[in-house]
Amino acid sequence: MPRLLIMEGNTLAQQARSRALRVRSASDVYIHAIRAHFPGLHLDVIHAADRGQDLPTGTSYADYDGLVISGSGLHAYDADFAVRNQIDLMRAFAQTGKPILGSCWGLQIAVIAAGGTVGLSPKGREVGAARNIALNDAGRAHPLFAGKPPCFDALCIHYDEILILPGDAILLSSNAHSPVQGAIIPLEQSEVWAVQYHPEYDLAQVAMMMRLYAKDMVDQGFFKDPVNGDEYIAKIEALHKSPDDFALAWQLGMSETILDDKLRRAEIINWITHQILK
Repeated sequence: MPRLLIMEGNTLAQQARSRALRVRSASDVYIHAIRAHFPGLHLDVIHAADRGQDLPTGTSYADYDGLVISGSGLHAYDADFAVRNQIDLMRAFAQTGKPILGSCWGLQIAVIAAGGTVGLSPKGREVGAARNIALNDAGRAHPLFAGKPPCFDALCIHYDEILILPGDAILLSSNAHSPVQGAIIPLEQSEVWAVQYHPEYDLAQVAMMMRLYAKDMVDQGFFKDPVNGDEYIAKIEALHKSPDDFALAWQLGMSETILDDKLRRAEIINWITHQILK
């Protein structure tokens, strides 16, 4: 069976802090999403944000059929090792000509690696659901979005966004918050299929992330106070357990494009189907 390499975007220290709060690592979330639809794929993880974290013994990039890049709490425009090493790894893998898939952080470091610009979003954090993501003509024709409606919602959390795409990139989707919600980024000998949101997330992960950043979300006005935040997060957790609860879905504004597992993860399914299993 095909073998995929998943690059965890966060440092080991960040992952430990998250685990203490019962928040799954970014790579764990991706593994769960992939195995839900492709249980036979062989998945390895590399923690490239830390020194001394290498590929499994005896393997090289040539042994993998594709690279998947998870989310991260880092900033792609920083110059420290945790960021630069991930960009260097992506560029080195891209020299193989094999396909790359990125979510959020994966899109951002692909843009940096290819010569574009990433920065803080002037509209602040986009969190919970990215609303009304619209496919342009290129997006509607691209296999990354096969089966997706021309306008959809997606689970997300990000401060940063793409400010300038590399000149040879292809914009696929946008919304009112972020002009770049999906793009194809040519890099070295490869193409990176990437989105700004998180098709690998489920509602449980969104609830975990909101608990992780609960104080920030109160400070930024998303919640009136901690109690209001707890109430909202509890509704998300309840909807995760009962996705057919019409009242909860209506109150939270969660559409089928979020609640249906295959539709929500269509970008992952399409990338594996068209790029890995072709």
